[in-house]
Amino acid sequence: MAGGPHVLIVEARFYTDISDELARGAVAALDAAGATYERLAVPGALEIPAAIRCAVESDRYDGYVALGCIIRGDTSHYDYVCTESMRGVSQMALVHLAAIGCGILTCESREQAVARAAVDGRNKGRDAAEACLAMVAIKRKFEIAGP
Repeated sequence: MAGGPHVLIVEARFYTDISDELARGAVAALDAAGATYERLAVPGALEIPAAIRCAVESDRYDGYVALGCIIRGDTSHYDYVCTESMRGVSQMALVHLAAIGCGILTCESREQAVARAAVDGRNKGRDAAEACLAMVAIKRKFEIAGP
């Protein structure tokens, strides 16, 4: 990519081990693409869209990688967190034309989350970073400036 994109990785830190593995995959993909990046920690998945919104206002980043994990529990809280965090990320992409790769895992169990996050497994952190870079490239193709 011309001029190597500058990306913000927003990490929900509720499940730190899973977040660390997702970030490891994302960082490796960004490094391989020649992108620069910064990392920002937030408490949980619900805070990711607001953090991206704040960053969009700063106009410092070409794209965003949203990383986090939501694991089903015994209550309906899981459904609300999944729905609202995903809706918020999608809204940021559509309303603000933000180039976002979404790596928020929505899993039935910790085992599923670990398998999806693992760099030597499904590597969803890498997938989210690659999606972000693809969206940055699309914005550049259409000469769209901004977030």
